[in-house]
Amino acid sequence: MREILNNQCSLGEEDIASVQIDLKSRDDIPKILLGLQSIYADCKTRKKIFQLLDKIQPTEVNKKVGRPGMHLWQIFVLAMLRLGLNCDYDRLQQFANEHITLRKILGIGSMDKMYYELKTIKNNIRLFTPELLDQINNVIVNFGHTMCNSKKKTLHVKCDSFVLETNVHFPTDSSLLYDAIRKTIKLTTKLCKRHQITGWRQINYNIKKIKSICRFINIIKKSNPRKLEAILDKEQKLKKAYNKLIKRSEAFIEKSKTSIEMLKNKFLVDDFEEIEHFIFYAKMLISQIKRRVFQGEKIPHNEKIFSVFQPHTEWICKGKAKAPFELGKRVSIAEDQYGFILNAIVMDKQTDDKVAVPIIQKTKNDFENLSSCSFDKGYYSKENSEELSKILDLVVLPKKGRLSKKDQEREFSEDFIKYRKKHSAVESAINALEVHGLDRCPDKGLDGFKRYVALAMASRNIQKIGAIKLIHLKKQRQAA
Repeated sequence: MREILNNQCSLGEEDIASVQIDLKSRDDIPKILLGLQSIYADCKTRKKIFQLLDKIQPTEVNKKVGRPGMHLWQIFVLAMLRLGLNCDYDRLQQFANEHITLRKILGIGSMDKMYYELKTIKNNIRLFTPELLDQINNVIVNFGHTMCNSKKKTLHVKCDSFVLETNVHFPTDSSLLYDAIRKTIKLTTKLCKRHQITGWRQINYNIKKIKSICRFINIIKKSNPRKLEAILDKEQKLKKAYNKLIKRSEAFIEKSKTSIEMLKNKFLVDDFEEIEHFIFYAKMLISQIKRRVFQGEKIPHNEKIFSVFQPHTEWICKGKAKAPFELGKRVSIAEDQYGFILNAIVMDKQTDDKVAVPIIQKTKNDFENLSSCSFDKGYYSKENSEELSKILDLVVLPKKGRLSKKDQEREFSEDFIKYRKKHSAVESAINALEVHGLDRCPDKGLDGFKRYVALAMASRNIQKIGAIKLIHLKKQRQAA
């Protein structure tokens, strides 16, 4: 049985709406807590948020029976705080257990000795889905618009994209193969020990041997000989080292497959998916090394992988001097004139021009008063310009290349120039998102990546509400 929040206050517990928050602090925590408190204090918004939070619970579970889990409001508060502070779960646990004001916002009384375990916080925050967070974000943004007295005013959106990096190391074929073989050996050994299957001794020694070969390959690659004899000698050494690495890797793959077959026949164990995942990538990498090193073939970009742990990682070149390439995925955001992030799309092997219409169509469905949107040239295509004109009153989408007379009239109009000049302000929103979590995604898997983006979007909007509330409170104090 999981409740949204305690219906009855315990001893020493304060009403969340009346908790005193330090308005003089310049830290991010007071703004986030003010934003959460403002949402809670508004009855209509709180009711909508609670209805959405209730969807976290599985529909087939009887809510009247079972042991009590973590309150849904507490999960929501900690999830927003994690991204708002760009902190890991260890720091979040410390805040949840030691920060007095935060515990009051969580609905924990001063006499309550409630202690959050690290695993409890992790597992509960992962209950959120990107779809649910998107609905919650819409409620948050609508409340933010009421605070800005902009509920009935038209919205003008700025759209741009950036790269959110995945938590991976620099990929080389030897290092990726090492990762795949290392995990294959460890997982197979763990499974065999559990079922008392022999034959997997000295795993640390075997992993070190493979690691030493990979290091030797990296040392040879870094050398830069100039004489022809030295260059040929380098190529021969590389081939020998790669050949040694491949032979050892193939031996462990076959040994692992033999153990898996033995377990399948003897114990009918069905938890081999993770091992087979790494064996698949190990075989693929061995094949690519053979093609590249021994056959002189150039591997096509679409066949390459950049992480065996995060296969969704992309190699992205945006032409920036400081970052010639980035490892992650593109994220496109839509920000309104009040600084709220209305929508965000994770782009799966897509460029900007492929998401221009979908992101605006979805934003228009969520916010009917959307009137105009500005883009940069990367979003331009003739089809996009025509489709967006059907959705919006004004489309500020600069054309690539030479302009016709019709395009000149459109791009030199007063409204077009006005909103194009304001478009660069979206970079401030992107920078704020990166500072507060969207610089590097620590969560695993594509689903975890999308959830992380959705959490960051909602958290940023709550922080924005907190900043607006802080200004209002300071004005009230000055007036008094």
